[in-house]
Amino acid sequence: MQLHTKGVLVVGHHLVQNGGTSVSPGEDANIEVGDIILRINGKDIGNMQDVKPIVKKAGSDGKPLSITVKRGDKKIKTKLKPVKDDKDNDYRIGLFIRDSAAGIGTMTFLRSTIKKNMALWAMSFPIWTQKKPIEINNGTIVGSTVTSIEKSSNGTPGEKQANFSVERDRMGKITKNSAFGIFGTLDNTLTDGKYNKPMPIALSNEVKEGPAKILTVLDGEKVEEFDIEIISSIPQKSPATKGMVIEITDPKLLEKTGGIVQGMSGSPIIQDGKLIGAVTHVFVNDSTSGYGVHIEWMLDEAGINLNGKETPKAS
Repeated sequence: MQLHTKGVLVVGHHLVQNGGTSVSPGEDANIEVGDIILRINGKDIGNMQDVKPIVKKAGSDGKPLSITVKRGDKKIKTKLKPVKDDKDNDYRIGLFIRDSAAGIGTMTFLRSTIKKNMALWAMSFPIWTQKKPIEINNGTIVGSTVTSIEKSSNGTPGEKQANFSVERDRMGKITKNSAFGIFGTLDNTLTDGKYNKPMPIALSNEVKEGPAKILTVLDGEKVEEFDIEIISSIPQKSPATKGMVIEITDPKLLEKTGGIVQGMSGSPIIQDGKLIGAVTHVFVNDSTSGYGVHIEWMLDEAGINLNGKETPKAS
């Protein structure tokens, strides 16, 4: 997946060396990691290239920047004075920023009857800051091929390594990033050969503690089935992302991954032939276990009303 933000995303602070001292202009302006810079000196910011010339001019003129950032549901205005860096003799604002991010996630479901709507889950996606999903302007979903696995261990989550090309392997577009997944539409119907038939779902009150399975990819593009245990499941009356606690029990999966790894988020959870949810978080101190989200909340976020009425929310 490749996502482009609305504005530019602040992903970190850095110190600027000036006159033999270290200063942090971004922190001094009370700009936080996770903020989205929307406007500078009255100009809309669409990408990182928009920022540098404004900073250079303000620095040369000795004037502070008027910055509008979005923090959650609030828009905040602040002043930031660029500082000349002794190392390269250029003006800096002491912020690391990004306007796009790319990473690997696992598709949870495809709903072909409503204009090929699909959903992905990407809780471990690297664009998350302070446990909040960033707002996106647009994004692309592409095919990927898993090349290797970095195993998880207690305290150190592993990850899937994969090859993909945004230009060559485009499969569709992404329209929404929320706490319940990444949603969008596909250009063409997908065929797997094994999981092509529609699958019924189970609501949260129908999920049972005990054996279940997950579907995920460990090598290439091959979808495989692995054993897990539902340790607990909460019958939820309102949307929440942590509805189940799961434990990986399959010896092959444990040997290959050490448990749950980044990139496995979104892997469908199946019990008694029904789709019940998707893998979300790994427990940092126990890589064999983690959380799952109930499928009904992903469907609700996608605008699929389980009472029979569909209202487009995701795309």
